[in-house]
Amino acid sequence: MSINKLSVKSGDTVVVISGANKGKSGKIQKAFPKTGKIIVEGVAMVKRHQKPRGRGLPGGIIEKEAAIPASNVMIMCQSCNKATRIAHKFITEGDKQRKVRICKKCGASLDK
Repeated sequence: MSINKLSVKSGDTVVVISGANKGKSGKIQKAFPKTGKIIVEGVAMVKRHQKPRGRGLPGGIIEKEAAIPASNVMIMCQSCNKATRIAHKFITEGDKQRKVRICKKCGASLDK
């Protein structure tokens, strides 16, 4: 089994470009690189029947986000506020090199 490389990370703001949730946007809560899926806040809501688990977790029907394929989303650039593809650039900091994600539309850095 090969490990897929994701171009998006936890904490990135993305917009869904295909599937039943097309057009919705949100922040990535969790990424699963081995399966190539991500969980986006407020997207792909499903209902789950849950048994009560002590005092903190009551039982009932709860709504939570389901995982969607990472290929169904595009990252939102914070500077131009558009969905964009990602380019990579090496930046030298002292004697170390670092790989940074760059917006293909405006050239701004997507990494903090």
